[in-house]
Amino acid sequence: MSTTRRLSNAELRELFLFADLGEHQLDWISAHGDVVAYLAGDVVSAEGDPAECFYVLLSGTLSMVRMVRGAEVETVRTDRRGVYCGAIQFYLGDQVEQLYPTSVRAVTDAEFLALPVAEFGAKFRQWFPMAVHLLDGMFVGFRNAEELIAQRERLLALGKLTAGLTHELNNPAAAAVRASETLRERFAGMRHKLQLLADGRFDGEQLHKLTILQEKFVGRVNTAEQLTPMQESDREDELGEWLEERDVAGGWDLAPVFVAAGLTTDDLDDIEAAVDTGFFEPALRWLAYTVETENLLLEIKDSTTRISALVGAAKQYSQLDRTPHQETDLHDGLKATLVMMSGKIPSGVRVVKDFDRSLPRVPGYAAELNQVWTNLIDNALDAMDGSGTLTLRTARDGDYALVEVIDTGPGVPAELRRRVFEPFFTTKGVGRGTGLGLDVSYRVITNRHGGDLRVESQPGDTHFQVRLPLHAPEPPRP
Repeated sequence: MSTTRRLSNAELRELFLFADLGEHQLDWISAHGDVVAYLAGDVVSAEGDPAECFYVLLSGTLSMVRMVRGAEVETVRTDRRGVYCGAIQFYLGDQVEQLYPTSVRAVTDAEFLALPVAEFGAKFRQWFPMAVHLLDGMFVGFRNAEELIAQRERLLALGKLTAGLTHELNNPAAAAVRASETLRERFAGMRHKLQLLADGRFDGEQLHKLTILQEKFVGRVNTAEQLTPMQESDREDELGEWLEERDVAGGWDLAPVFVAAGLTTDDLDDIEAAVDTGFFEPALRWLAYTVETENLLLEIKDSTTRISALVGAAKQYSQLDRTPHQETDLHDGLKATLVMMSGKIPSGVRVVKDFDRSLPRVPGYAAELNQVWTNLIDNALDAMDGSGTLTLRTARDGDYALVEVIDTGPGVPAELRRRVFEPFFTTKGVGRGTGLGLDVSYRVITNRHGGDLRVESQPGDTHFQVRLPLHAPEPPRP
């Protein structure tokens, strides 16, 4: 690279950027702009480096490239005289960190007019104050609107998840309350039946036999086989008829209790053989209370375990007790997200989890990744409109972990695929979407994690593919 000369005012007017400037403005640009020559292959500016110059192409061909997943992707190649690159936001001054947004290379030997950022920015604001105000308002307004709507979208997502979690917690909590109330009534009944059994007319040997049967039946409750509805109905009919033959009052009400505990007519024969005829029915009801109480205790245990699991999923989803950047198990985050969104998944949508359990832990921001899973799953559910199959798949793709969210919706048309990750772009109706969910997800994956997010789609088979590096990338820029 070498500095050769400066441009005259007449030469500057040949460039479309400067064609309408006044003489004193051209004088300043001529005095401060260096004509810089580059050989083919030279780097004019490097992506992410501090931006020092605003460049205007005078001759030759330039190439602009961006880094995507560690590979260079060419975005522009042109030989049009007067095109500009480098510090393209120079007019914002210190409102933003001035960095080169792309790498620019000379494809052939080329010449550029290089203007220093700080001086040119100050002079530009002096020359065109109204234009700068308009550009500044557009940039700041867009940025603020994006932040506000992103915050609003996060709050709406949080509200939906909270409603879903509340609904999921309500079911086991209500079940536990109902079981507790029924349990209290059954304990009262057990005390009453025990009083009848032990009022002095019931000898100790029979009571001893009953307690042995009690322990046997209680142990049976925990291992009772799961019956089909038809098998359960047949078993209840069999026990109901057995009780009816022995004139047991309300025998058909007792039959479901014994069936749920896994008891058969052989077990009822053992009860009948253990006690005198006059005490058979009180003994039968006492044992019925026993096994029903055990079933109620199991129901309370299942309900409270479910509540604990939901709280654990919420904790995993929010990552409240974790450090921001950590080695994370992607499967834990995906499962927690499904739990948090379970209230929003329609009954007509089947969820398939196709996980590669050999996938190693991935370095990243777990809470932010969970937000990505939320956005992608929510997008897939909207696409399927109440029916279809949602598939979450994980696999290893070279040095990357691959996470796919697959839906059987109508697909994304080819002309829209390149725009789905643009901010504010949405195909949803007014008020149904902000167009920021996929944009936020894209920035989280690419900027924060050095990964890649893309979509492959055809009718009935849409894949949103997330690739995350298995090894920690360089610390991301703010």
